[in-house]
Amino acid sequence: MKEIRTIERVAYVTGALLFLSGLVHAAVLIASGGSWTGPLSLRKAVTFGWSFGLTLATVAWATSYVAVRPRVRNVLLGVFTGASVVETVLVSMQAWRGVPSHFNFETGFDNAVSTTLAAGGGVLILTAVSFTAAAMRGEGEMTASMRLAVRFGFVALLVALGAGAAMIASGVVEARGGNPQAAYTTAGALKPLHAVAMHAILIVPGLAWLLRFADWTERRRVRLVWAAIGAYAVLTAVVGVESVTGVSPLAASPVEMVTSGLALGVLGLSGAVAAREAVRRRSRAL
Repeated sequence: MKEIRTIERVAYVTGALLFLSGLVHAAVLIASGGSWTGPLSLRKAVTFGWSFGLTLATVAWATSYVAVRPRVRNVLLGVFTGASVVETVLVSMQAWRGVPSHFNFETGFDNAVSTTLAAGGGVLILTAVSFTAAAMRGEGEMTASMRLAVRFGFVALLVALGAGAAMIASGVVEARGGNPQAAYTTAGALKPLHAVAMHAILIVPGLAWLLRFADWTERRRVRLVWAAIGAYAVLTAVVGVESVTGVSPLAASPVEMVTSGLALGVLGLSGAVAAREAVRRRSRAL
C-alpha cells in the first residue's frame, strides 16, 4: 500500500471539509426554500464546496503517483490546497452576504473579493501546469495504464481551468463595461465544459486504479484506458462546442446528443468491465 505523505493527508482532510461545507449549504438551501438559480443563490456555496472538495482530494491522490521532489510537491500541493480553500470560503461568504461573488465591483471590499477569486484561479492554473509537466516527463510510481490515465486527467484539468479563466475574463469585460447581467450570462455559457473536463482526473485514473485488481496483462489494461480516454475526449469536445456556441447539452442537436450518449456509454461500459474483472478475480481468490 502506498504511504500517504503529510501534505497529501492535509489535502484529503481539507477536501473532505470543503465537501462537507457543500453538503451543509445544500441542507440550508433546501430547508430555507431558497432559489437554486442566480448569482445570489446559496447554490454557489454548494457547488464550490463539492467541486473544490472533490477536485482537491483527487489532485492529491493523482499527484501521489507523479515523480516530484518532496519539497516541490509540498509547495505545489500546499498552494493548490490553500487556493481551493480561499476560493470556496470567499464564494460562500459572498453568498451569505447576499451579493455576487464574481464580477462584483460595487464596493472596494467586493472588488477585492472578485480580484482575489480571479487571482486564485490563476494560482490553480499555475500549480496544475506544474503537476502536468511533472506527469508528462517523469515515470513516477505508475504502471503504464495509470501513467496514461494521470497524464490525460491533468490535461483535461487544464482544459477545465482554462475554461474557468475564460469565463472570468469574459465576465469581467462585460461587468466593467457596465453590463453585469450579461457578465453572468456570457460566463455561464462555458460551465458545462468546465464541469465535464474538471472531473476527468478522477474518472479516468479511477478506472486505471480499478484495473489493477483485474487479472489482465498491462497491455490489455492500457487498451481499455485508451478507450475511456477516447470516449472522454469526444464527450469533452462535444460539450465544448455546445458551450462555445451557447447551446445547452439538454437542447443539443440529435447528432450531438447521440455522440455524447455513445461517449458516455463507452465510459460506463469501461467502468463496468473493470469492476466485473476486479470482482471476478477476488471471487477466484476466495
